Amino acid sequence: MQQRNFIKMHGLGNDFVIVESAVPGPIFNARQARQIADRRWGVGCDQLITIEPSANNAADIFMRIQNTDGSEAEACGNATRCVAKLWMDRTGQENLVIETLRGLLPCWKASDGLVSVAMGEPLFEWQDIPLSEKQDSLHLPIECQGLSDPVGLSVGNPHCVFFVDDAETVAFRDIGAEIEHHPLFPNRANVQFVEIKDRGQIRQRVWERGVGVTEASGSGACAGALAAKRRGMTDRNVDVHLDGGVLNIAWREDDNQVVMTGPTSHSFTGRLDEALLA
Repeated sequence: MQQRNFIKMHGLGNDFVIVESAVPGPIFNARQARQIADRRWGVGCDQLITIEPSANNAADIFMRIQNTDGSEAEACGNATRCVAKLWMDRTGQENLVIETLRGLLPCWKASDGLVSVAMGEPLFEWQDIPLSEKQDSLHLPIECQGLSDPVGLSVGNPHCVFFVDDAETVAFRDIGAEIEHHPLFPNRANVQFVEIKDRGQIRQRVWERGVGVTEASGSGACAGALAAKRRGMTDRNVDVHLDGGVLNIAWREDDNQVVMTGPTSHSFTGRLDEALLA
């Protein structure tokens, strides 16, 4: 493989290596993705993102997402916003549509330099999340280290949301690592730990499937806000306070879309050397 340019961006510390390809299809295998994502031996990131041409006439580009363990993810809200910001700045567009394995995600410039993405309609039925067996997704029969009764849902990828009294002290690393591989989630799970502040504010810690602890998670913030609303704890518009900062999540009543709004940042550019991937 020849040298390939990349851009490093992040959304609230949730960071990405972004590479462009002129042809559709994966250009990195799982081992190469792990190497690039490694924070000592590679560039370092939570996800490796490849921008590819889209075969869908309704989309501007296709975005491929690979986790730090090399697995492929269906959705990543913060990465979608970063790619949207990159592409809109380059083309002068005020909005665009990004195709992912989740589907078509409309993105647009919001006020104060922020970027919004419509993450699609949430999925709550057990077979759509998916769960390995029929369960009430609003009250899953899962217990771990004193936590129980989580909410299951999908925002294009599977999530398990626990409600906690204190998000700062919960053992979310250990619990997240265990619940990610719970047998009720055949595709593994992203795990969220949510403390309710008031009807419009929640505090959340994140364990991301295939990655581990992250400063922020866009789809995770959506999942936390949706789970809290489903339990009647919050309103439809919520500020989610993550380790890396704040994302606004609005669950629109008119079309059932979940809209996430937040900042993006450009860190640096560089080249992936052939030796890195050999």
